[in-house]
Amino acid sequence: MKLKLSAIAIAAMLASGVSQADMKAAEKWVKQEFKPSTLSEKQQLDEMKWFIDAAAKLKAKGVNEISVVSETIDTHVYESKVMAKAFEEITGIKVKHDLIQEGDVVEKLQTSMQSGKSIYDGWISDSDLIGTHFRYGAVIPLSDFMAGAGKEFTNPGLDLKDFIGISFVTGPDKKIYQLPDQQFANLYWFRADWFARKDLQDKFKAKYGYDLGVPQNWSAYEDIANFFTNDVKELDGKKVYGHMDYGKKDPSLGWRFTDAWLSMAGTADKGIPNGMPVDEWGIRVGADKCTPVGASVSRGGATNSPAAVYALTKYIDWMKLYSPKEAMGMTFSEAGPVPGQGQIAQQIFWYTAFTASMAKAPAVNNADGSPKWRMAPGPHGPYWKDGMQNGYQDVGSWTFFKSTPDERKAAAWLYAQFINSKTTSLKKSIEGVTFVRDSDIRHEYFTKNAAKYGGLIEFYRSPARVAWTPTGTNVPDYPKLAQLWWKNVATAVTAEKTPQAAMDNLAKEMDDVMGRLERAGMKNCTPKLNPEGDPAKYLSDNAAPWKKLANEKPKGETIAYDKLLSAWKAGRVK
Repeated sequence: MKLKLSAIAIAAMLASGVSQADMKAAEKWVKQEFKPSTLSEKQQLDEMKWFIDAAAKLKAKGVNEISVVSETIDTHVYESKVMAKAFEEITGIKVKHDLIQEGDVVEKLQTSMQSGKSIYDGWISDSDLIGTHFRYGAVIPLSDFMAGAGKEFTNPGLDLKDFIGISFVTGPDKKIYQLPDQQFANLYWFRADWFARKDLQDKFKAKYGYDLGVPQNWSAYEDIANFFTNDVKELDGKKVYGHMDYGKKDPSLGWRFTDAWLSMAGTADKGIPNGMPVDEWGIRVGADKCTPVGASVSRGGATNSPAAVYALTKYIDWMKLYSPKEAMGMTFSEAGPVPGQGQIAQQIFWYTAFTASMAKAPAVNNADGSPKWRMAPGPHGPYWKDGMQNGYQDVGSWTFFKSTPDERKAAAWLYAQFINSKTTSLKKSIEGVTFVRDSDIRHEYFTKNAAKYGGLIEFYRSPARVAWTPTGTNVPDYPKLAQLWWKNVATAVTAEKTPQAAMDNLAKEMDDVMGRLERAGMKNCTPKLNPEGDPAKYLSDNAAPWKKLANEKPKGETIAYDKLLSAWKAGRVK
């Protein structure tokens, strides 16, 4: 069959010397799949021409297939099933893109670090490991790779400044260690249609003395949770609940806390991205802003401080009092779809990665496809102060081990750039709703369709988003320390221990691990624990760890959603 190319494709082919078959494949994918794009079709084909040329150099060295891995979310499913196929047809390099659970990704990555041999050619793992990668030196800094062995395989149109999460993958040494592949935030979710009902507004104000609206503090969230669970009780013939969460003893319970729950309560110090010198895990670093010196209050940390204990206490109380009884036995993935079933009024800890599936849930969307729900910045606890981190943002990022041969690393790097290129990234953003490029967020497609996303577009275009950040660089070994959280939190959920005792034990175990790291040594910023002292020496009104407040439930504060949206559009945080 005779291949017919467009004039644009022919021009690109002639300019580069690539084959007609290669350009035909590129044109097919550009026209049939990767629309819309922030690039013109000519620019897309020029960029694809560059990928074809770069891949040819690697195929000449015998690299015809690579193996990569990511967790299983909508964005990565699209990459694995669609984008990997496109990459193979356009470049001739086959990609085996495995999809596994997030906990398994971390476990396999940890195994590779310990063995000194990478199981995969490339990994999409959370930027939460940035402190780990910086200290161990097992992962190649992309800054070095792009300037050295990977220079000829680095897309001239990559445009790193366009990546909204690039600061989150930058180490204390100012080097970029990873490339963002998908991002989603932890925001507040609520049923805007219920909140807009005049009868419910009047009933709420009569009881609490302020307006039913988006909660600004945890006091208001708690009042609204109680109101829907115990006062409203039933809507549209269904039992309703004012809160949703999950509590099963499972690794995902750890994410519920390490993903900034303590900082939402106000546990950390001021300072974006994570609080300095005490971060959102309660880990203090020394004067060099890099050396971990302790998690326990007795060492100057805040993991078992009054604010942290308050955060754990509220998590348990709200789940037991205001959630469906099944929530206590659910994992993260089991609890995720529940708000879409139509019985939940609000959720304080809701990942925007669920936006795509929420938009398809009949119970919470109107017949015309518009959402009955909205999302907004999460409220914060009584210990929180202006200038602190507002919440968590997940940044799944491409990571490459030094132990991987340069040619295979370059091929995986090529694939990583391909699925985040300006040719393809806008379509990927539409499929998975997990943005990495500012140019995609501001594209006219999302301007025209913003109403479908329940406030997500306005949030990502607002100045507010910078206060939602991933785990920071204070955490010296994410895999070792993260696994301590769920086991200790679970003892408080089951009432085996009090929240204070659970956090005391967690802080001690974190210090124990950091003590072992201190003895073993690390490439950069090895922990050096402070000697234990009187906790009262560190508790303060001026910095973390914060003293216990006399009143942990100030008056509830809310804001009208339309007012919040207007502020974002005007370029203000609130």
